[in-house]
Amino acid sequence: MTTTDHLVQGRLLFGRKAWTRACVALVAADRAAPLEPADLELLATAAQLTGKDGQSADAWLRAHHGYLASRAHGGAARCAFHLGMALVGRGEFAQGSGWLGRGQRILDEGAEDCAERGYLLLPVALQHIAAGAPQAAYEVFEQAARIGDRFTDPDLIALARLGRGQSLVMLGRTPDGIALLDEVMVAVTAGEVSPIPSGIIYCAVISLCQEIFDLRRAQEWTSALSAWCASQPELVAYRGQCLVHRAEIMALHGAWSDALVEADLARERLAAAGHPAVGAAWYQLAELHRLRGQFDQAYAAYRQAGESGAGPHPGLAQLRLAQGDAQSAAAAIRRALDETPDPLARCRLLPAHVEIMLATRDAVAARTAAEELGAAADELAAPLLRARAAHAMGAVLLAEGDARTALTALRAACAGWQQLAAPYEVATTRVLVSSACRDLGDLDGSELELQLAQQAFVHLGAAPALAALALLTADAGAKAAGGLTGREVQVLGLVATGRTNREIAAELVISEKTVARHLSNIFTKLGLSSRSAATAYAYEHHLV
Repeated sequence: MTTTDHLVQGRLLFGRKAWTRACVALVAADRAAPLEPADLELLATAAQLTGKDGQSADAWLRAHHGYLASRAHGGAARCAFHLGMALVGRGEFAQGSGWLGRGQRILDEGAEDCAERGYLLLPVALQHIAAGAPQAAYEVFEQAARIGDRFTDPDLIALARLGRGQSLVMLGRTPDGIALLDEVMVAVTAGEVSPIPSGIIYCAVISLCQEIFDLRRAQEWTSALSAWCASQPELVAYRGQCLVHRAEIMALHGAWSDALVEADLARERLAAAGHPAVGAAWYQLAELHRLRGQFDQAYAAYRQAGESGAGPHPGLAQLRLAQGDAQSAAAAIRRALDETPDPLARCRLLPAHVEIMLATRDAVAARTAAEELGAAADELAAPLLRARAAHAMGAVLLAEGDARTALTALRAACAGWQQLAAPYEVATTRVLVSSACRDLGDLDGSELELQLAQQAFVHLGAAPALAALALLTADAGAKAAGGLTGREVQVLGLVATGRTNREIAAELVISEKTVARHLSNIFTKLGLSSRSAATAYAYEHHLV
């Protein structure tokens, strides 16, 4: 195959989005005869989309110098922009800033009016975002958008519109911001935006939707992102973030095993690419391990998330609570909340804060947190946040002894979770509904709610929730069980199902010696002498 053939094939494969094969063909053409700057840009893009960062940077650099040699200032500045943004994305801020500054200097010296002036405004606006100055960011993004319109540059228009939408959300003008983001996503899904900006926009919009608890949009755009990635089998970039978002949504819908596979694949791909989003993948893995009762694996993953910059809370605090260390959980969640001024970020911590404060009997702190969460839910009007707020307030009211009012809030939370198809959250709310029904004398209603919650926990494989539920029912039946403790009633129930001491120890995560001690106490308190007699007693008193 001749040099021309390789080049034609590379361009054709690039147009078909066959990124890996395009790279191979363009590299072959380049070996035979150095590529022109425009074709080097194709190689740089294809390499970037297949995760070959070194090859991509080399191609951008050569294209930059090629444009400089021909005094094509716009092209040289464009390559400098891509080099700078790639370096900043990898955390190499000094070098990235240097390349962005070089791009601006080239345009100033060449006195060239071109779309690249708009591109170089984007990192300036992003600095305003990072500094917490959304109004200043919005104004710079608007300047970039005007340049994009003037030069009919769809990529620049889309990126500037994305930035304006993000700025408006930060300014509290969420509906206006969402309207802009929907508009930019229409351009992306219609194929009007090139691949690298498309991937950036997909991930930014989905992340923002999750930050503002707009689950419906997050699901819709995640599905679109998955389809976009699937249409480009050779794509590597953006697949990691896509998998993290998919894992989060799958976890909410109760597909925990599938979510675990997705999150682990995301972790592997993002780690290989050195992408900062790997922390989010580690955190999602930790959450799934915690919910399934795999506490050692959960702790290791939370540590990895923290080391990767994602932060381990509230999950790590909830892990400590599940392990029985309520005081450590309380100290951790208080510190995390104190260090989080951003209202949206606080909303991610407040539900766990309520749960842990109630566990440590700090009803005042729990109510304060529930009220803050409720105010945020009213402001954002997001169904996910409303369900969390109703659950939290229901739990507080129940702890305060107002079962009737608590039941109203909890029923609203349960309905909200059902609309969101969130089975674990529905089940945890049912447990509280059961307690409220019992306090109001509706024992049949209480038992039904517990049975439904238990069925959901068994289906999900939520071992810690099942253990907590067993203790709850054991405590409720303690009076009928001759003064046994909650744990003793739990052991008695397991004996009645035919389990051996070893099986009971494994299920309750205690030693066989501890099981034997519990059995001795049970026999003494109830005046029994055998496991068969204990089984009969358990069935007679409805403890199984």
